[in-house]
Amino acid sequence: MADFDGKVIVVTGSATGLGAAIALGAAKRGAKAVILNYTKSAKEAEATAREVRAAGAEAEIVRGDVASDADCRTIAAAAARFGRIDALVNNAGITKHVAHGDMDGLSAEDFQKLFAVNAIGPFQMVRACRALLEAGAPSSVLMTSSIAAVTGIGSSIAYAASKGALNTMTLSLARALAPKIRVNAICPGFIDTRWFSDFSPERAQKIREHIIKTTPLQAASQAEDIAVSALFFISDAARHVTGETLMIDAGMHLGFAPMSRR
Repeated sequence: MADFDGKVIVVTGSATGLGAAIALGAAKRGAKAVILNYTKSAKEAEATAREVRAAGAEAEIVRGDVASDADCRTIAAAAARFGRIDALVNNAGITKHVAHGDMDGLSAEDFQKLFAVNAIGPFQMVRACRALLEAGAPSSVLMTSSIAAVTGIGSSIAYAASKGALNTMTLSLARALAPKIRVNAICPGFIDTRWFSDFSPERAQKIREHIIKTTPLQAASQAEDIAVSALFFISDAARHVTGETLMIDAGMHLGFAPMSRR
């Protein structure tokens, strides 16, 4: 497939997990160049870059925190030598695991940190990349949101709130940047990556088992399962899609899995 033939793709938070899967998927589908971004995972970013290059695309690696406007502009500058950006995937995100009933477990600083990366960061990335996105028009922006934004579940109330803000921003930017730039969001549920394992391997396994037992599709999504939909949104196949939010959660938002039928 050559859905991204000759295109320049920027993916934040792309050293590992979903971001890496999207970057590699774009390379395998013909992308000319992929700009990778990481904050801490240097070795993983290098490994992903090698895979991207092996798939036939150029790879640029930029260390930067999207909460910093200066870093966002540095990431955008890495794409400037190509003269345009065809798609920006705002995938970088952070969380803090706090039970929703623990009102004292979150501080104002926690909210500010999560919003800085999960909501303000994507805005700053769009602003930094806007001229290059318009140079690549028709182009697109994809936000990695979360089922937490729709249902209010998730690792903490602060995380859910930050992703809810991101969904609203998707609508606002879709209007503001049309007709040259499309803006959409995906809302994954559980993704079986180190996002959960780093928190606690034992807890991650319990969550994984619970997801498989209770979701209608009885599946724990892998990064590649979500990347397929992400790649659709930034491809020409979605050229008439903007302001859309898609839940990709194995049916989690529907509630418990149905009883087995005989």
